[in-house]
This record gives sequence, C-alpha cells and structure tokens, in this order.
Amino acid sequence: MSDFFIATASTADLDRDYLDSHNIPFISYSYLIDGTNHYDDCRYETRKKMFDAMRKGDMPSTAQITEEEYFSFFCSLLDKGRDVLYLDMSRAISNSYNNALAAEARVKKKYPGLRFHMVDTRCITGGLAFLVTNVVRKKEEGSSFDECIDYAEKMKLSVIHHFTVDNLKWLRKGGRLSNASAVIGTILNIKPLLYVTDDGSLVASSKVRGRKTCLNNMIKGMEKDLGDFEGKEIFITHGDCKDEALRMAADMKKLYPGLGHIETLMLGPTIGAHVGPGFIGVFYFGTKRLF
Repeated sequence: MSDFFIATASTADLDRDYLDSHNIPFISYSYLIDGTNHYDDCRYETRKKMFDAMRKGDMPSTAQITEEEYFSFFCSLLDKGRDVLYLDMSRAISNSYNNALAAEARVKKKYPGLRFHMVDTRCITGGLAFLVTNVVRKKEEGSSFDECIDYAEKMKLSVIHHFTVDNLKWLRKGGRLSNASAVIGTILNIKPLLYVTDDGSLVASSKVRGRKTCLNNMIKGMEKDLGDFEGKEIFITHGDCKDEALRMAADMKKLYPGLGHIETLMLGPTIGAHVGPGFIGVFYFGTKRLF
C-alpha cells in the first residue's frame, strides 16, 4: 500500500468508526450551542445531542476553521514523513477553504521534500463522504498518490447531491432564505428540493408541498442523473431521521431494482446547524450534474 495520508474534515459526516478503521485523519469544525463551544468529533452521540438541543429550541452557530488550525493539522500529518491528499467541502459553501489555501502554501514551503495536494471537491456532507470513501477504496486497492489525486479530480463533479430540509427556519437563520420566504413556505408546507451545481454552490431545483411528496420526488428525480443503476452505490445522509432514510432506501430499491449497497449516515453538527433536524440527502456517482 502506498505510504500517504488521505485526510478530510469533519464536514464529510463520516462516522468515527469508519474514519478510525481506515486511518483517515480529519480536522474538526467547531460549533456553539447553549453558550458552550464544541468540536465535531464525528461520533453519533455528539450528533444526536445537537439535534435534540435544536428540537428543544436551541439555535447553534458555527465557526470557520482558522488558517493556524489548518496549518497545525497539516503539519501534524507531514511531520510523520508522509505525503498528504486532503479533501475538504466545496469552497463555494465554506469560507474556511480560503484559510486552508493559505495554510497549504505555508506547509509546502515548510516541507519541500513532501507532497501536499488539496482538492476543492465541489461536494458537501454526504457527497464529500461519498467521494472520500471512493478515493480511500482506490488507495486500499493499491493506487498511488498521483492516481488517487487524478481519480478525485476526475470524479468529483460526478458526485450528485439531492437533498431537502424539513423546516425552512434553519435556512432563514443561516441567511440562505429570506424571513418572508421562510414564513410563507412554512405556512404553505413548502419543501425545497436542493442540488449542488458544478461550481459547488447550492441551488433550489424545485419546491413542492408536503414532506412525503418531497421525498418521493427526490427519489424519482434521480432518474435524470443516475444513469445505469445496476450495482450502483448510494449514500443517504439524514438529520436524525433514520427511519425516513431507511424507508427511502427501500423505495429506491423498488424503483431502481439492481441498485448496489445503500449506506445511511447521520448528518454532523456543522451542516446540521444550518439545515436542522429532518434533513435528507441522497448522493451517488451520476452521469453529470444538471446545473
């Protein structure tokens, strides 16, 4: 096996057991809830605690990772004498990416004998998890550092993101929706279907009434970019609504017989703070992004 690290951020929303068992270092985003600062450790208990608090009315906030935090994290890996391939969430979603770029320039000067490559994945949450796990699989199959870089860069725009939220107030709180739109949408039971574009931005692909209709439309909408579904792997990420995620998985199997493994993941606190409990996202390698 090639001697290098594949590293990521807690916003990949992979669970801690997977990260530890595959030796994937990650940098933790922080969030503030009930006046206390926390770091995302990618554990189920941490995620569950935050969603429970949100349901009780707490309004968490998140913070960027600073340049110094990135620099320290990158140095901790390069100090081990191994090259590093780092995959973070889309720069169009997080301003932290610019801090990571600044830290990248510094570590390349400090460690001229080692290689460091950072990918702007244009992915978020389960999409980033999906890309990371596939790059890790390539590495574990024996692919070299350069081959893993080429694979990540080639495949990142093939990662499709379909998702929705259950309550518009969280998007309004995060500045991604006006207060008036949130109030009207809530009254009318409007549920947005969201999508990630080629540049890694978040857009509303459509709006429907009712949760059940929204989830059904999400599954049916996969046919536009799923392509050949035989044996295809799917990730479903949920904001503490696992039963719905499992029902969606069963419905997908009915509509797309022959699908491969469907993995369910729980959303982490960084993205969760902006979308709230009830988030559902579906991620896979598709034909091309529609926007």
